[in-house]
Amino acid sequence: MPGRITFLLLALTLLLTACRAAIVEKHFNLTWVNANPDGLQERKVIGVNNAWPLPVLDVNKGDRLIVHVYNDLETTTSSIHWHGLFQNSTNEMDGPSMFTQCPIVPGESFTYDFTVDQSGTYWYHCHTDNCYPDGERQALVVHDSDAWFADQYKEEFAVTVSDWYHNMVEDITFLDLSKGQRRLPSTSSTMLTWIAALSPTGAEPIPDSFLFNDTINTKISVEPNTTYLLRIINTGAFVAQYFYIEDHNFTIVEVDGVFTEPEEASVLYVAVAQRYSVLFTTKESTARNYGLVTIADQVLLDGIPDTLVLNQTNWLQYNPSASFDAVNVTLNIVDENPGFDDYSLVPYDKEPLFENPTKVINLTISMGILDNGKPYAFFNDQTYTRPKVPSLYTALTAGEEATNEAVYGEYTNSFVLNHLEVVEVVLTNNDGGSHPFHYHGHNFQVVSRFPSYGEDFYSLSDDVSPSAFDPNNHTAFPTYPIRRDVVVVPPMGNVVLRFIADNPGVWAFHCHIDWHMRQGLAATFIEAPLEMQKRISVPDDHFAACKAAGISYEGNAAANTKDYLDLKGQNKPARPVPAGFEARGIVALVFSCIAALVGLAAIAW
Repeated sequence: MPGRITFLLLALTLLLTACRAAIVEKHFNLTWVNANPDGLQERKVIGVNNAWPLPVLDVNKGDRLIVHVYNDLETTTSSIHWHGLFQNSTNEMDGPSMFTQCPIVPGESFTYDFTVDQSGTYWYHCHTDNCYPDGERQALVVHDSDAWFADQYKEEFAVTVSDWYHNMVEDITFLDLSKGQRRLPSTSSTMLTWIAALSPTGAEPIPDSFLFNDTINTKISVEPNTTYLLRIINTGAFVAQYFYIEDHNFTIVEVDGVFTEPEEASVLYVAVAQRYSVLFTTKESTARNYGLVTIADQVLLDGIPDTLVLNQTNWLQYNPSASFDAVNVTLNIVDENPGFDDYSLVPYDKEPLFENPTKVINLTISMGILDNGKPYAFFNDQTYTRPKVPSLYTALTAGEEATNEAVYGEYTNSFVLNHLEVVEVVLTNNDGGSHPFHYHGHNFQVVSRFPSYGEDFYSLSDDVSPSAFDPNNHTAFPTYPIRRDVVVVPPMGNVVLRFIADNPGVWAFHCHIDWHMRQGLAATFIEAPLEMQKRISVPDDHFAACKAAGISYEGNAAANTKDYLDLKGQNKPARPVPAGFEARGIVALVFSCIAALVGLAAIAW
């Protein structure tokens, strides 16, 4: 009898959940529109249904989300990645081109259809080449009435922070791997951006401004003595930002879709693609308004043009008649990195440390050039080069060979994971810049990071060799490690991550600085491929997208369907630089050429 009662209660719970679920259906016609979000320069951006910013998607946990996409962008391909959503058993809906689908070419349609079985703060963005800096990105919020803090606030707001470029990506991209050539920026670009575009060291293009909710001078109306939930999302392509509320503290309750034990903080460091939810309570007096302050992490920039404003003030509007004053920033972000250390957070469910990993993946991050003189990014000295067939389609058509890493190509940084094994990823950063890494289909436990946030975070930037993690000599791992889907690896430092391979699929693991992703700082994790073949079914319109793009949807990385171990014809990267011809020599040569060109221009003028 007790067993029968338990079964009936479970059935009733499932029935109530199904009754609460809804179908949220959207039609996205991707079009070019003109926008001037910072008030400095109008430009073309990718809009939806002839409007920009894109619509914020609000759904409830358990809802079915259906988005019909039509690409009306003339010459630009696209896709949509639902950042942070696990897509359990719907890996084909994840969105990254050549990992789980073909790009959507102009004139073609593509439908994303999946159940949202998580809750928290997410976002969606283009995941084909460098397309989301052109505006194809927005917040996605999954509400949950059962969240532990659901009854502790009156109202909620979702805000995005981002860097912004005045030129279209095709005009500022410092590396165009698809066409084998560099593109020069337009004449309105700064000299710093122009030098970055030609630099074989891969200096990232410098933004022209920073936005808050895809605009500036935002005012959020609040009532006195009231608690609110604020969701903060960095939808930028490159630059991390500090965030604080003038003369207010707040309580962290969620990171990257993971509810946390409440933790009070005053300043957040929000890297590209990271999200935080915080509770804050307003003051009793309405005599003045208070700043919502964002500060770009200038350490990431190779140069700061005179026209670039790093500090932005938006406002909590207590009183529309009171003044809206810019906040005088006094934080020492360069030497102190005052952002809250997310490593110290504890997940609300207190999931314990995943013990005894059976698969350890060591990845060393580096940046450099290949023999074509262009900048690339590497895992273990290998830059990611896209296959001729989306890796998911290779896994689904390879039969028993799907468990062999070789079929996914020599240059895709592919790793096959066994179903339900504990996986440890050790990231060693052999680069003087920090990198925010994102894993699709999962959040991971952050079990170690060195150096930590604080005054030592950038302390290793100028070291010659990276600080490697020593598995036999390290500080104790947390009992309940924080989980998230984007983690920042310190310059010349290291991070150790763990997760359980419980979501069969092909999942991208990559740096979320979009320029670095384009340079090849990515890997492919193929999780339980034989189990994947039982669970995943690809809709016909996805295959139709491949046909329209002229891309094969079966076969190995070389599109070979007869012998999956024959990789002749696979895409290959440029070759390594010949021994003895160092990068700094090429840098000197390029900058000598730049100096010569500038000199000739001056003479001609």
